[in-house]
Amino acid sequence: MLKGKIVEKVKPHVRKGDVVAVLRGRDAGKRGKVLEVYPAELRAVVDGVNIVKRHVRPNRENPQGGVVERPGKIHLSNLMIVCPSCDRPSRVRHSRAQDGTRTRICARCGKSID
Repeated sequence: MLKGKIVEKVKPHVRKGDVVAVLRGRDAGKRGKVLEVYPAELRAVVDGVNIVKRHVRPNRENPQGGVVERPGKIHLSNLMIVCPSCDRPSRVRHSRAQDGTRTRICARCGKSID
């Protein structure tokens, strides 16, 4: 949450499956695929970015237990979507079609991201 503020109707600019570029932090410049998005927290999990170590008990998936590395959450403001057509990080614009559906558009090349 945002330090006690109630967040309503947050619409993130990234979705699950998008390829994003990291702008800030120790992984700045890396690209990865979005695995999960948490709109209420304004964070996302990106494959291969913000790798954290977790100590886990032995379980069925990991009978040995020990230290496991996995991607952590990263703030949405530190991510920029990579346009699939021009292959460059870009801001996102929105366009509404005749039937009322909204599509995301690359601000650099003007082509649809969805």
